[in-house]
Amino acid sequence: MLTIKTFTFNPYQENTYLLYNESGNAIIIDPGMYGEQDQQELLAFIANNNLKPTLLLNTHCHIDHVLGNSFVHEKFGLLPQFHEGEVPILVAVQNYAPQMGIRYDISPIGETFLNEDDTIYLDKDELKVILAPGHSPAHTCFYSANQKFLIGGDVLFRNSIGRTDLPGGNHQQLLDSIKTKLYTLPDDTIVYPGHGPSTTIGFEKNSNPFIRG
Repeated sequence: MLTIKTFTFNPYQENTYLLYNESGNAIIIDPGMYGEQDQQELLAFIANNNLKPTLLLNTHCHIDHVLGNSFVHEKFGLLPQFHEGEVPILVAVQNYAPQMGIRYDISPIGETFLNEDDTIYLDKDELKVILAPGHSPAHTCFYSANQKFLIGGDVLFRNSIGRTDLPGGNHQQLLDSIKTKLYTLPDDTIVYPGHGPSTTIGFEKNSNPFIRG
């Protein structure tokens, strides 16, 4: 059984997720730590709960979701895993971060990449990789069928959807991803998005003004 801890980091108010089990093994998803205060908040929680991070995952590689990749690699020796189609997005961050006045420690690139329908294991717990492009070229979500939750990144928000005016964005592709990849999940699936509060698939199908089920 996975426990989900949410942190909200950096000027973009990005949600960083820490998933951990009874053995204390943990997955860090979309580390957005920016500056020492964010970094210490994450480290303190890990230390206080005797956790051992064993995986680092990125739903996608926009700046707000990868600001902490280098720090996690430095502290825990973990290389980020994401879809190979996100590599150009990650590489671009080091070019535009200075223009935005953001200090960015360059993220390493992992030795293995995630693919659609891959299964990620944390001991006995499983997460399925769902490819849901549109907000970015190869955005992935992580779905637990057993616990009925989705780490959704910037695809679907409470009463909103991910923006598509960033490099690699495609509005119609995003709508298609939501309709064919996310809205086919059970209605009681809890969605933990990259920004803002959690929601459920059923709630969004009935009330999201951008796309209805």
